[in-house]
Amino acid sequence: MAFADFPAQQQAVALLQRSLERGRLAHAYLFTGDSLDELEGMALALAKTLNCQQPRRAGRAAVDCCDECLACRKIDHANHADVQWLRPEMRSRQISVDQIRELIHTVNLKPTEAEWKVAAIASADRLTPQATNAFLKTLEEPPSRSILILLTTEPQQLLETILSRCLRLNFAGGAGHQFAPQHVAWLQEFGAQLAGPKQNLLGRYRVLGQLLARLAALKDEIKETLTARSPLQRYADADPKLQEKWEEELDAAIEAEYRRQRADLLLALHWWLRDVWLGRLGTGTELLAFPELREAVAAVTARVTAAEALENLRVIEQTQRLLRTNVQEALALEVGLLKLRL
Repeated sequence: MAFADFPAQQQAVALLQRSLERGRLAHAYLFTGDSLDELEGMALALAKTLNCQQPRRAGRAAVDCCDECLACRKIDHANHADVQWLRPEMRSRQISVDQIRELIHTVNLKPTEAEWKVAAIASADRLTPQATNAFLKTLEEPPSRSILILLTTEPQQLLETILSRCLRLNFAGGAGHQFAPQHVAWLQEFGAQLAGPKQNLLGRYRVLGQLLARLAALKDEIKETLTARSPLQRYADADPKLQEKWEEELDAAIEAEYRRQRADLLLALHWWLRDVWLGRLGTGTELLAFPELREAVAAVTARVTAAEALENLRVIEQTQRLLRTNVQEALALEVGLLKLRL
């Protein structure tokens, strides 16, 4: 994808393109927004524009990629020697100090086939404190003709020492959080289940099963999508060590994207519970996040107090925080759902 493929992000794109025109790119960027996929697409577009063989120009400066030349295709397929990606490790779900040291070593090598070296760190909020400390000097003074791009949907998790060394560009949607249509469709079914007769213990476990089934299906969808994009599918005869590296990267990418979408799904549930709280307070429908689901909201609102509705918000916030750690997913969700007053 090229910059032109992001019409909803033209304000941030215009800032990047003006910097390209003036030859004044920052040495380190922090891309933030609601969608990690979109942030990765923007990082790819910048990497391709810097190294494109037939770029779209404004004067003499390249301001967008052709998205078709050999360099663009290599970057898209994650096999360009001068464009590096770093993702959280599969087991720890964090970016380790060893990963950062390897990235620093690679960035400090001279470019082999391009004008610029680009290193992108997906889910940069997963940097360990040791990795952060090891990265600070390079982040502040990277080698010439190199750019570092950090991507995160949770910038509040980053340390100030990282934030202060990056130029931040926000790619969030315009009017509040935009939930994926499939999450809203699921929430409609889930809300209908919660709106039924007051849930006894068995009913709570049915609701938990419904949530876990949706998460399992979500992970399968992500695995299928990312596996289809992986270079493993295109280069079956690649060197075994390279294949092993691609497999590790694929596993890490699947886990990172699953965690992002799980958080988005739970955030949708959080906002639905907020609608219950607003309904209990007697506010109008203009403040509701999901006005199309107001019937289910009204059914739950009728049997909870304002204090209980507020406590539900605290419970779901605590569950979301727990899931950012290495806690067992099913256990955290079970405890959270059993605590909800519905």
